[in-house]
Amino acid sequence: MKIAKDPRKIWEEYERGREYNTHIELYKNVEDNEDFFTGNQWKGCNAPDMPKPVLNFLKRVVTYIISVIVSDDISFVAEAHEDTPENKVMSLAVAKQIHKIIERTKFKKKLRSAIRNAAVDGDACLFVRFDPNIDTGKTYSGDIVCDLVENMNVMFGNPYNPEAQEQPYIIIAQRKPVSELRDEAREHGVSESEVMAIVSDSDAHQMEKGESDTLATKLTKLWRENGTIWVTETTQTVTIRKPFDTKYKLYPLCWMPYEETKSSYHGRAVITGLIPNQIEVNRLMAAYMVSVQTNAFPKIIYDSEKIKNWTSKPGVAVAAKNLGVSRVTDWITSIRGGDVSYQVMDVVDNLVSMTRDFMGANDAALGNVKPDNTSAIIAVQQGATMPLQIQRMNMYQLVEDFIRICLDIMRVDYGEREVILDEAVTRPVLTVDGRPAVDETGNPIVEEITRTVVDYSGFNDVNYSLNVDVGASSYFSELIQMQTMDNLLQLGLVDEIIYLENAPNKYIPNKAKIVQAAKDRKEQMLQMAQQQIIQPPDLESQVAAARAQIIGG
Repeated sequence: MKIAKDPRKIWEEYERGREYNTHIELYKNVEDNEDFFTGNQWKGCNAPDMPKPVLNFLKRVVTYIISVIVSDDISFVAEAHEDTPENKVMSLAVAKQIHKIIERTKFKKKLRSAIRNAAVDGDACLFVRFDPNIDTGKTYSGDIVCDLVENMNVMFGNPYNPEAQEQPYIIIAQRKPVSELRDEAREHGVSESEVMAIVSDSDAHQMEKGESDTLATKLTKLWRENGTIWVTETTQTVTIRKPFDTKYKLYPLCWMPYEETKSSYHGRAVITGLIPNQIEVNRLMAAYMVSVQTNAFPKIIYDSEKIKNWTSKPGVAVAAKNLGVSRVTDWITSIRGGDVSYQVMDVVDNLVSMTRDFMGANDAALGNVKPDNTSAIIAVQQGATMPLQIQRMNMYQLVEDFIRICLDIMRVDYGEREVILDEAVTRPVLTVDGRPAVDETGNPIVEEITRTVVDYSGFNDVNYSLNVDVGASSYFSELIQMQTMDNLLQLGLVDEIIYLENAPNKYIPNKAKIVQAAKDRKEQMLQMAQQQIIQPPDLESQVAAARAQIIGG
């Protein structure tokens, strides 16, 4: 496939992507879903004299769904498929660095925002990149950053395939001030005439508020060429940054549809399709309020020929004429309307409760029940969250994609960096010619390392050699791990060496020395047992010595 690199051709591809999004009503759905989620549910309604109540039950259900998906803190384990000292150092080095990236980029907060976007808009997207200007406080600079991207600003080259890594190209759109884009172009050596050709444009789909006439659309196009990812940055008519090879093997984009749809890379949001229910609830409540305002209070009717100045203020005298002609009660009366049917509120309650039930958020799940039978309530709550396990597994896959993309970027952009390992790694000492060094007795010489300089550029097969598992942090809890190992040791299923090797370092100081001492003691016991087998005891001499001792006694 021939990849377009001219800015005008790239803009045409961007326009085709917007046409596809318009065809599937993505922009309309995103705008409507955002309005109904935030409570702007009477937008566009021209009824100035009508009350506009909002019973936003959709937001409560959606926030409940989001909280269930992200309720457990996440963690990961990266282990090499082949257990060698080199692979051990590699797994520990990359795991240590990824923990730093997750903490520094506030990845967990951005992940929650991404899941919110997926539930409300239909898709979650994270763009991962390397920023060489980040000060690390070391002799080296630069680190990985993570950006949250709206789903309507991502165009897949093949919109019928939801897999990001299988795309022929990906276009990411950003709205930026013209002055900022011009400065970027100057930094990349663009001529001044082309710099001044960068002008503002409009985009009706961005739902921009305020002054949008100073913004322009920047397109970042990524494509795979000869096995690596290439990038170029353009506007509608100007190339801000010429095509360059990132040397990455993976697209630095994490993509997660909330609910996958057939033959489309965009997913279906939770709110989509339930807006008519919310509208009907609001309309019924508005009509109910109008009926109450109209009929709940009596209407005063008086004879204007007898009473000229009527007032409804309490304690104020009302002037009347010819009081003796007839009774005052004949001049004044009141009427009231009919009562509102209680079926209106029944319909509202049923519509809200049934919609919540179908969305998996019943009263027990939301906590709207009395805790009389706590066991039954917990069972119902757990059952209500089971359908969300699919989305939770998709979130774990999103995190794993993020980790593997980070590994790919580290391989290219990190270079040599000092790493303090969480565990001591024992590896053989090599001679000058690369052979294992041995001591006087011929045993191999080993060393334990806890601090080393790692060349990340040497991890060319890091994504192939490492197994990355992502799950709830409780799944990888060190306390649970210790409890499990204690139980196995008590049952005699593991020996003390395996127990020590699998115990976290923080609970056993100097673990490496203790493990080595246990191995030496086990080796000595094994040698003693072998000597007893090879040289059995002299039974005759032992019997003679015992007989002599008895006689002598």
